[in-house]
Order: sequence, then structure tokens, then C-alpha cells
Amino acid sequence: SSPQAKGASKSKHLRRSKPLHSSTMASQEAPSASLMEGQAVPSYGSAEAATPAPSAATSRPSLAVLVAEFLGTFVLVLTVGCAVASPGPAAWAATAIASVLMVMIYATGPVSGGNLNPAVSLALAISGKLAWAHMLYYWLAQLFGAFVAAGVYRAIVWPRAVRIAPVKPFDAEHACMAELIYTFMLCFVVLSCAASRKNNPPKDSNQFFALAIGFVIVAGGYAVGGVSGAAFNPAVALGLGCTSGQTPSWAFLWTVVEFVGAALAAGLFRLLRQEEFQTPELSDDELANHQPGLGTRCGAEFLGTFMLVLTVGLNLVVNSPSTAFSAAAALMCMIYSLGNISGAHLNPAVTMAVLLSGRGKCVVVDALCYMVSQLLAGVTAALLCTFFHAGSLAKDKSIMLEPGKRYDLAQGMLAEAMATLVLAYVVLSVATVRVPKEWKTKQNFYFGLAIASCVTAGGFAMGSVSGGELNPAVALGIAVENHVHPGRAGSSSMGYCAAFMFSEILGGMTAAGLFRITHPGEYEDAPETKNEDAEAAEAGAAGANAA
Repeated sequence: SSPQAKGASKSKHLRRSKPLHSSTMASQEAPSASLMEGQAVPSYGSAEAATPAPSAATSRPSLAVLVAEFLGTFVLVLTVGCAVASPGPAAWAATAIASVLMVMIYATGPVSGGNLNPAVSLALAISGKLAWAHMLYYWLAQLFGAFVAAGVYRAIVWPRAVRIAPVKPFDAEHACMAELIYTFMLCFVVLSCAASRKNNPPKDSNQFFALAIGFVIVAGGYAVGGVSGAAFNPAVALGLGCTSGQTPSWAFLWTVVEFVGAALAAGLFRLLRQEEFQTPELSDDELANHQPGLGTRCGAEFLGTFMLVLTVGLNLVVNSPSTAFSAAAALMCMIYSLGNISGAHLNPAVTMAVLLSGRGKCVVVDALCYMVSQLLAGVTAALLCTFFHAGSLAKDKSIMLEPGKRYDLAQGMLAEAMATLVLAYVVLSVATVRVPKEWKTKQNFYFGLAIASCVTAGGFAMGSVSGGELNPAVALGIAVENHVHPGRAGSSSMGYCAAFMFSEILGGMTAAGLFRITHPGEYEDAPETKNEDAEAAEAGAAGANAA
């Protein structure tokens, strides 16, 4: 089914993969882009795995697996050290780190699973996706790679060094909270995109897993890089912190907090995907046709919207130059992670568009519950943002929701309506349509990237006019944060918030109307449905004649 529309028929749901088997034959029969003990990632459309997965019964992973973890972590930590310590453009450091994490996961995934992070390995072990004994070997390889990389980067950028500690004026509480939240997000995305059976059908594993995982660093790096340094990885924290020439105590504290974030991610993954942990285990068909309950789906909408609004708010607090890009990355990661639970609308305007587009994609009760969950998540994220705002250099700054300088309310409303229209129309067009029958895959891999790119485009294009929220939950969150922590300039009128939210909803409604015009084929019976109806009619006629 479309990852953005929960109400789609069961027959269209994404097919999922079988769990890891200890035998090589089983791993070849059900290849998956999974970080489960190095389960191999097949090439696009391939039915064979590139490398046999190590057995959970073996005493340790193979040398190839350990070298892959060493190499991937080495390259990651080397890039982090050079990007942060060198006099290069600091604004691109998070993007550089995200990019190298993504490519090294794609490169080492077929061999080791591409964990490259002790917190990720812990989350996988807690979730039953990685043997505990193997996790310890993974840790050793990752830490060895991190310390070797630390020595190499110091040789490259000497005498500069990366300091692992809270970034002033933030204190330990702010930094620990930042590391916990985004390590949680990173591990949750790994579990949801790379280890979930539902996101990896047999012989049709998703190809977006590393993209989603890597771009958590874009989301969190710009949001809290100015708070904690944005390590999100014990190998990064220990490798850089213990070789900086300063006390390593902060690195060990970061490690503990990151492990807590990993454990929380494993717990929430189990909560939102309970069907994957049922006993007896569901078959692939049963899992594919499983419909999460409304409470689970609303929980997914709350979590995804919370992470989106929090990322936007923290970017504003630290005065990030890349708020739109960071927000888009957060949206993409959570859409890929939650799409086959709730549809991952994460936006009341999108929910309105999906509802009005018809086709049974979302019913009224679900839409109302989704919107309430999204708005509540926006308010909750706003309250957490005030905690960071109060400890920042900008604690006296007022983060207002209002039209930009030299623009009036009408212009701001028009900007929000147009940008949200584009976002909602793209959601409907790439995430709620039928997968073409001639495709070799039954999955749509680009939907999250396409949707998130609308936020990048709209945020940068309309940001100076209206702020570029494109989402009533984001608009409400910014307004609430401003009223709870008004700063010296005070609070803006809630009338601006109401006007922007109305414009965004109107943009979603308009998108639904345009979609109906441009996609008439979506409102016709699918060919397979017509064939089934014809066969049923013929069978009925034959039965009548026999009678």
C-alpha cells in the first residue's frame, strides 16, 4: 500500500521479509536490507544474497564482518574529526558526516549489516535482531576503528582537536538530553527501516534504509550540533573524546546516555510493531496484511510529528542556517520509519488531503484522531524546546510566528497555502497511488525523499515571507513555544497562528482537488480487481446454469 495512506486495502500493503535464519540457504531465500547480524543486501531485483549471514549459533562473526565494521566506523570517525576540527565550512559538517554514514552503510551492509555504532548494535540486540555475543565483537571492531581513525585525523588536522563536551552556554542537562533524543531517533530509524520485517519483504528489500539512517545526522546535526556536538554514537564520542588531550569524562557520559537512547528506541520499536514479536511468529502474508490498531497508528503519528516539530524548534533556538534542510531530513527519516504503520502523514494538512482524495485511503474517524495526535505532538515538542531555549545564547530572543519583515499577513498566508499545496500534492501523487504493474518491485522507494524535498524547497523559498512551516502542527508548536518563552520582544498574536494553520489546511484541500483532476486512473478499478470481478461473475453464472 501507499506508505502515506493507512486506509488502503490490505491487499496493497508492503510485503515483508522473514526473520534471520541461521542457515545460508535460508538467508539466500529471504534476502533483506537488514542490519541483522550482517544479513546480506541483494542487488536491486536480485534473488540471491551477496554474502551468507553469520549464524547466531557461531561463537563469533567472521573476519569479513569484523573488518567491515572496523572500516565503516573508521571512515565515519575520520570524517567527523576532519569535518569538525578542520577550518572548512562548518555549515556543511553535518551534511558531510551524514553522507559518509549513508555510503558506508550501503557499502558494508551486505557484509556486516553496517551498524558502525555500538548504540545501534545494542538496539538490534535488545530487539532480537543481533546475537548478544556478536554484539560484543561488533563493539570491539567499532571501537578499534574509532581509535585508529582518531589517530589519523589528529595527524591530518594537528594541532586542532574535537572536544567532546557541552557547547557553551548549554550545560550537561541540555547536552545529555540532545544526545539521548537523537541517538534514540537514529536507532529507531535503523530498527524501522533496516531491521523491520514489514519494511523488507522477501526478495524485495527496501533500498532507502541507508538514506534514512544517514540523514538522521542532518536532522540532529543542525538541531543540536550547537548543544552537544551531535555525536549520537559511542564510538565517535569515545574515539574523539579520549584522544582530544582533555578529560574524557564527557565522552563516557555521552556513551551512557546514547546507550539509554538505544534502549528506548528498542522499546518503542517493539511497542509500535508488536505484530513482529508475536508468538507464534506471523507468516509473511499475515504480517503483510496486518492492520495496526488506531492507538498504534496515532502513536506513530505523534512520534513522527514530535521529532519533526522538535527539530524545527531546536534549529530556530540555535539559529541554524539550514532549518529547512534539517526539518526535511527529520521528516524523511520518520516517513520511511513509520509509513507502513500509520501512513506517516505527520501533518494535519496532509491528513486532510489524503481524506479528501477519497479511494478509502483514510476515513473520517482516523483523520480526526491523526490530527489531534499531530497537534498534541507539536505542543509537546514546543514545551521541550523551551527547555533548550532557556539555556541558549538566544534566551532573550523571541521566536515569533508571523510574516517576515516587509511582508503582510495576506502574503504570508498565500505563501503557506502554495507551499503546503505542493507538499500535499506530492504526498498524494507519490505515496498514495498504485505501484505500476510492470515494476519489478512492489515498493516505492523514493516517496520519503520526494516528500521531504518539498519541505526543503518550500522552507527556503517561502521562509523569509512566512517562515515556511507548511504544517499546522509546526505552526502551532512555534506559537506555543513563543508564548511559553516569549523573550524580550514578547509573544506574537495567536491570530497569526490561526491564519497560517487555515492557509495550510486550505492548501491541503486544494491539493486533493487537483489530484482528482490529474489522476483519474486512481478512481478506476485496478485491472486485477476487474479480472477478479469477471471471474466471480463467470463462476456465478456457471453455478446458476448448473442449478
